[in-house]
Amino acid sequence: MHNNKQQTLPPPQPPYISNATSITTASKDNTKTTLYIFFATAVFSFLFILSLPSTNSSASRAPITARSDPVLFPVRPISQTEIPSAPTPPSIAYFISGSAGDSARILRLLFASYHPRNHYLLHLDLSATQTERDRLAVTIQTVPIFRAAQNVDVIGKSDYAYSRGPSSISSTLHGASILLRLASNWDWFISLNAGDYPLATQDDLLHILSYLPKDLNFVNHTSYIGWKESKLLKPIIVDTGLYRLEKEEIFYATQKRELPNAFRLFTGSSFTMLTRSFVEFCILGTDNLPRTLLMYFTNMPYSYANYFPTILCNSDQFKNTVINHDLQYVAFNKTFSKNPPPMKPEEFDAMIQSGAAFATQFQFNSPVLDHIDREVLKRSPGKFVPGGWCLGEGNDTCSVWGDANILRPGPGARRLEKRIVELLSDDKYRSQQCVDCR
Repeated sequence: MHNNKQQTLPPPQPPYISNATSITTASKDNTKTTLYIFFATAVFSFLFILSLPSTNSSASRAPITARSDPVLFPVRPISQTEIPSAPTPPSIAYFISGSAGDSARILRLLFASYHPRNHYLLHLDLSATQTERDRLAVTIQTVPIFRAAQNVDVIGKSDYAYSRGPSSISSTLHGASILLRLASNWDWFISLNAGDYPLATQDDLLHILSYLPKDLNFVNHTSYIGWKESKLLKPIIVDTGLYRLEKEEIFYATQKRELPNAFRLFTGSSFTMLTRSFVEFCILGTDNLPRTLLMYFTNMPYSYANYFPTILCNSDQFKNTVINHDLQYVAFNKTFSKNPPPMKPEEFDAMIQSGAAFATQFQFNSPVLDHIDREVLKRSPGKFVPGGWCLGEGNDTCSVWGDANILRPGPGARRLEKRIVELLSDDKYRSQQCVDCR
């Protein structure tokens, strides 16, 4: 942070003069000589600095536009006559977050959702130790495919993200801004936490997305407020995650505030699938709506689920790009609590048949995860999900890799296709898009 307080500095004293009276005894010629030497030294120093080679740290490197491994990303000659048999697969930027003790869960999620075309940014919040964060980064560096594709990074200076407060918005925007800087070729942004897990392979997901317009945002949203008005929208909170290094509870003010009339509030879920153009609008755009809403939601509980839906549906540029579904499966909540219940084995069939791309609320080493690995992802423990880029044999098919543009979709692609066709049907797409329920 910059310190705006003006400070009065004492006038600099030449190091070779012991007191101020010596200045008055210097002759005019000596003064001219000293000025000449000073000027010549300054010019020489300036030219010397210009001649030094420039260096870039990993935090300020230019956006990545090409991969270094020619096997994963071969350069094909452009043909004027050949008609491509399939569209080029898109790329997804994943921001995967966790807390203390979540390194193993993050790695399992990364291996289950990995594809060389995508980009991954891993984040252990401030509740984790720096040792755990460093160990995660070292582990990433030991995986050959990560080094070859250069598409997995770990945040070294972490944020604290409290799910009940706006610090989770700050952390997600931080991760998205880094991914914008690291890679210039991704199309969608997905934020995952350590309790999430895929229900389809990345080949399935990329295959289906390659046939969709790249301006569609998948976000659950509604303007119906109901009981949330008094419990979630009017209370005023202070999120200590924005200014404290230690984990502390948020605290509530005694007063409540009225709902806004300058914009319409929309609520949703914490899982979204956002386009790159919308992420750039939120972080880099000249429209002040995202920053205005960020200031408003700073003092609202559970504001993360409201932030992106409210921006989308109040923006003339993006309100017609919203699909009212986030492609995530959540277990049925019988208690109507704010947090969904943990995923149980009896949810497996409904979860798979839902056509969702991800599910949430998995506990550490849940047997449901093992079931998904075996039956859906065809993934062995500690291995990647086999895809079109894997050319090896036996149980470790991804130890040898080929062209990352080749996809091998399976049954998950058909489930995703069915779900998305339903969402894009004429009687649902427009009728459920940013509807004002007032």
